[in-house]
Amino acid sequence: MTNLTQVAVVGAGNMGGGMLARLRGLGWSVAVHDIDPRVQSQAAALGAVCCGSAMEAAQMLAPDGVLIVVVVDAAQTEAVLWGEGGAVTLLKPGQAVMLCPTLGPATVQAQAERLAQIGIDFIDAPMSGGPLRAKEGTMSLMVACSDAVWQRSQKLLNSLSQQVFRVGTRPGDGARTKLVNNLLAAVNLVGAAEAMALAERLGLDPAATLSVIESSSGQSWIGSDRMRRALAGDFEPRAHVTLLAKDTGLAVQAADEVAFDPPLGRLARDLFAQALGQGWADLDDAALLKLMRQR
Repeated sequence: MTNLTQVAVVGAGNMGGGMLARLRGLGWSVAVHDIDPRVQSQAAALGAVCCGSAMEAAQMLAPDGVLIVVVVDAAQTEAVLWGEGGAVTLLKPGQAVMLCPTLGPATVQAQAERLAQIGIDFIDAPMSGGPLRAKEGTMSLMVACSDAVWQRSQKLLNSLSQQVFRVGTRPGDGARTKLVNNLLAAVNLVGAAEAMALAERLGLDPAATLSVIESSSGQSWIGSDRMRRALAGDFEPRAHVTLLAKDTGLAVQAADEVAFDPPLGRLARDLFAQALGQGWADLDDAALLKLMRQR
């Protein structure tokens, strides 16, 4: 096949779209598959080669190419790789799969083992920072892979981000690191929403209070990012409530598996579950302020 690409991206929505834009801006050749026709059109406008399935995207890869999977959860990952029209059908030894969703460590390890059986290299690389930072190349990548794969992947990883952290060689260590990070992000977001709701109840100007917090000991990046939007009544989804609801559940499950009891993590998980129960799954997770205003 002619015109093979260096990278294939499956899932080019928020984060995947930012990564795609970053790579295309740096001159990488990229094939892309997404189930949303609108996303496919946006990818085509960036000069990506649009494909009708993950399998077709894999077929476009060069012999040493990398398939980057940027979907939501374990079920979608399974479908992309092993389902009907899945990429594994046409992946070849010497190529690699880079998993970027937030998944349970056991799921990541199982995928790595299955791919190793057919000679496919594996990069455990969950990400954090949001679509804008993905596009700018300033998101965090938490990478676990073998030494050989690490060396071969330097150009791609450094193109994707200026913040690449190698956290280990064991598949699943990227996932473990991401779950720890996201649990703290959820706890910080719940705390910020609680503080803003209390400020309002005390009769304070919440925007002015947030400005004080941002320059004081209560500051957190996610608190500032989400509460500025929430106070403006902007709940258009950049990061859906469902994502941290899923991630807090996975983090608490991982804690249970090592006999660690995270009291704040359990509370954050339960509050995100309450937000889902309110029907806010498709809102931005800044909607935690709405939940706190009800208390």
